[in-house]
Amino acid sequence: MEEIELYLEEAKDLMTKAVTHVGSELTKIRAGKANPAMLDGIVVSYYGATTPLNQVSSLTTPDARTIFIKPWEKGMIVEIEKSIRDANLGLNPQNDGQQVIINVPMLTEERRKQLVKQVGQECEHGKVSIRTVRKETNEQLKKIKGASEDDVKNAEEEVQTMTNDFIARIDALMKKKEVEIMTV
Repeated sequence: MEEIELYLEEAKDLMTKAVTHVGSELTKIRAGKANPAMLDGIVVSYYGATTPLNQVSSLTTPDARTIFIKPWEKGMIVEIEKSIRDANLGLNPQNDGQQVIINVPMLTEERRKQLVKQVGQECEHGKVSIRTVRKETNEQLKKIKGASEDDVKNAEEEVQTMTNDFIARIDALMKKKEVEIMTV
């Protein structure tokens, strides 16, 4: 039935978005080497408006341990430093009058374990989102008028198969990130 296909397509889209979101959240968790994506969630006050850091400056990584943040306007340097400190990422920004410099410290064993826990929590949030999509889709399928029990049952099995597939994708992301974090 056409209506069943629509619900299945919508469920697949939502599950894909959940996996994509988990992936983007995992890039923000640092694994010991400098990566501009670590600063993706940081916003600064720019003429009274909260603006993402990457829209008021350029971010570069000249080596594996350093991030340079060169603001478009020199007056933003103090604001950028403050925002990075307030973000509580465990980074200590400094400025040389031209740009903000972040030296990414080596990760301690304890910090690595904390990050692995954080990865697990992010991935669990993604799995919960996928299970919620499954539950809501199954409820919608049961409400379809004129659909045979077999059609609904087959659609529910397809939703479960999709759920298993997308949860496996999140597990793969989690394993990859854990290996990245624990590699010294």
